[in-house]
Amino acid sequence: MEQHSDNKNSVAIDLREFKVSWRFIILALIGVATSASVIPLYGFGAMVKPLEEAFGWRRSDLIATATFAYLGAIFSSQLAGVLNRRYGIKPVTIISLVALSLMFLLLSQLDLFGNSIWILYGLFFLITFAGVGTLQVTWTQIINLWFEKNRGLALAIILSGSGFAGLILPSMVTAAVSAWSWRAGFIVMAALPLIITLPLALLWLSSSKTAPVVAQNTASDQVALPGVAFRTGVRSWRYWVINISMVLVSAAVIVMVINTVPMLQDKGYSAAEASRIFGALGASLVFGRVMVGYLVDRLWAPGVAFVTLTLPGLGCLLLVTMSGNPSLVVLGVAMVGIGAGAEFDLAAFLVARYFGMRDYGRLFGLQMAIISAGVAVTPAVSALLYQVFGNYDFVLMLNTILFLVGAAILLSLGRYPRFVADTH
Repeated sequence: MEQHSDNKNSVAIDLREFKVSWRFIILALIGVATSASVIPLYGFGAMVKPLEEAFGWRRSDLIATATFAYLGAIFSSQLAGVLNRRYGIKPVTIISLVALSLMFLLLSQLDLFGNSIWILYGLFFLITFAGVGTLQVTWTQIINLWFEKNRGLALAIILSGSGFAGLILPSMVTAAVSAWSWRAGFIVMAALPLIITLPLALLWLSSSKTAPVVAQNTASDQVALPGVAFRTGVRSWRYWVINISMVLVSAAVIVMVINTVPMLQDKGYSAAEASRIFGALGASLVFGRVMVGYLVDRLWAPGVAFVTLTLPGLGCLLLVTMSGNPSLVVLGVAMVGIGAGAEFDLAAFLVARYFGMRDYGRLFGLQMAIISAGVAVTPAVSALLYQVFGNYDFVLMLNTILFLVGAAILLSLGRYPRFVADTH
């Protein structure tokens, strides 16, 4: 049963949970920034030209590397939940952090395997399996265990770790490659999980599979959760509007994350300048994620999404028309970052708001699989378009359309339903 409502939550933030669980916020924030899904994505853009020069591989073929990482993530993200449930979060995370670092060290010896780019593709496919316990599944599960009243804000904060990675990682990789060689870029990626995240995980993670918030919930509480059944949800047109919107937007975001650094270099900026400009995307991603996480609790989420996701479309347009003006280029990249910081927060929030919590896990899990599958082909498509047109202008114009259409169709969702828990 459902009723329509537009209730607004209080603007107040209860800080008591943060006082108790602040260490998990720090750990999960760093964990996301150094995860198997974030480091390859935000670090690889700075490696495209060095690998192109070292191995003679085509730019279009190198950009397609991310496709294989996403294909691996479709399966490894499901495995993460199974392993965490069976063996506990701490051992799975510790082993995964070490394995992830070893995988990056293996990539630094890529030339030992010959000159086939399929070796690179294969290693990137396996990288999320090596770091399976470092994926967002783990870090969001930790936050969900320790936060209840401030769960949305806490999730927005820790997911901003990808923004911090975008802010500093390309410059770190570029500096290492410039000082030594392409190998140093992968060595930097190997060092971050091992030196920063692993000690904190050893210190703060508990071997327990539960936390105070979960311990307070009984089985009957779970049965009484309000919302629609999985089968009802997947038959709803609203569910597929959200899915289509998020696929379009996420595809455009991934294209920009992977291609911004080499694109700026093609437009005449040095590797160091391109990496610094890309830092604007990371900074605005953090801002966008926290801002959207706060606003959707208080305003109509599709309206917030429309404004937020229109901005990166306009940013792509700026990059096409004003690429010779450094200030406007920084602004354009920053506008893209706001959208990059919002899409996954919006995906999670919209599913919960329009379909309730009864079957949220299954509905959101299916949505993540759909988004991952859609995004997996995006790098290869952008690489093909770059090869055909010889520059990124067509890709940027296409991204503008994807952002604007993805934002606009969310306005059709209408008012939030109000669900009444089924206690039978």
